[in-house]
Amino acid sequence: MKTTRTELVPHTIDGKTRLVPITVPVPAPPRDWDRIILTGVTTTAALVVAASVTWSTASIGDLLTRIVIAPAAYGAAAVFDLAWIACMAVEWLARYDRQQAALPRRMGHSALAVAMLAVAAHGYLLGHLVIGIVGAVVSGLAKSLWTVVLHHQAPPLDDRTRAWIEQELADAGASLALIPARRRVQRAHALVAAERAALPSPDQSGQDADDPDATPEPATAGPMTIKDAVRTALDSGIREPDKVLTYVRKVADANAREDTVARYIRLAG
Repeated sequence: MKTTRTELVPHTIDGKTRLVPITVPVPAPPRDWDRIILTGVTTTAALVVAASVTWSTASIGDLLTRIVIAPAAYGAAAVFDLAWIACMAVEWLARYDRQQAALPRRMGHSALAVAMLAVAAHGYLLGHLVIGIVGAVVSGLAKSLWTVVLHHQAPPLDDRTRAWIEQELADAGASLALIPARRRVQRAHALVAAERAALPSPDQSGQDADDPDATPEPATAGPMTIKDAVRTALDSGIREPDKVLTYVRKVADANAREDTVARYIRLAG
């Protein structure tokens, strides 16, 4: 089978060359039978897993309807197969990290064993133990087939390459873990700054603490506008306009005008 594609080629007329499109035949690549077969096997494995979930849910759901209503029974029954399917998916995601893949592999086998025992127990209670065992084997075959497919698709890695990938993932994980840690540190610093801004500053050295006219200067909390500085001074107990003006010029604007500060004092009052 052949296909075509368009190419630009130079074409000259009267000494003037231009690129003009032409259509050229291109042979189609041969069929990739390996990919076709792998796709078919993967589709078959997916259908087998779907059949396994259907059988297990129907069997275990019928078992649980003896004590609970049907919707709850069949909903819980679906968990038995979905548990090992989810574990198998996590195992596939962790295929480059043997230590991380070990836990979902063990949990998947455990969940599969529980599901198979539940299906077999249903057949035993109905007096059809052989049918129960055969039904349980369906789940085992489904997981085995899917495990074979995933194992075939996983790229083979030598120990050095695998160790290199694990170290790269560890570095990336450390960088990712630092993000919430830095956020917590920034929030802690912000809380400390807010606490310091809210509390009155201690008495300055040499200031008479018994002097009723001595008013402590409020703590600064970073750059302020004139309006914010006036509000901070008033909230800290500074009422004299000249002292408010002095504070504003210290923390907000060294060239703050007296009438501007007086206007903000009136608005705040």
